[in-house]
Amino acid sequence: MGRKIGIFCLQLFILIAIYQLGNQTVTYLQIKVPGNVVGMIILFCLLWLKIIKINQIQFAANWLLKHLGFFFIPIAVGLMTLEPTIFQHGISILFVLSISAIIGLVTAGRATQSLIQKREEVETKTHDHSI
Repeated sequence: MGRKIGIFCLQLFILIAIYQLGNQTVTYLQIKVPGNVVGMIILFCLLWLKIIKINQIQFAANWLLKHLGFFFIPIAVGLMTLEPTIFQHGISILFVLSISAIIGLVTAGRATQSLIQKREEVETKTHDHSI
């Protein structure tokens, strides 16, 4: 049990360090992108370049994902304090959220279709060569 807690803490430390690196990057470069988004891009690059392997963060990442709903409570409470802004700009906010959701759904759908199509092509080629 103690070993699992140690692994979890180390993996969580890695994720927090990447998050903080994203925040510091945004502060240093003075860019108008949230630090957590830059942190996710950094994490993606580290995984893609195989500097960090998925098993080095998987335990903590799975735990965070499992409890993701819990982390939205502070955001929801914060939104309650923005009532005047929501009343003033609600339609614009709704429009932007709708367009972003559509873009995300279309992009994810096309990427999934592309991956399925490539897999089917590979399976067909493999099947043709085995005959």
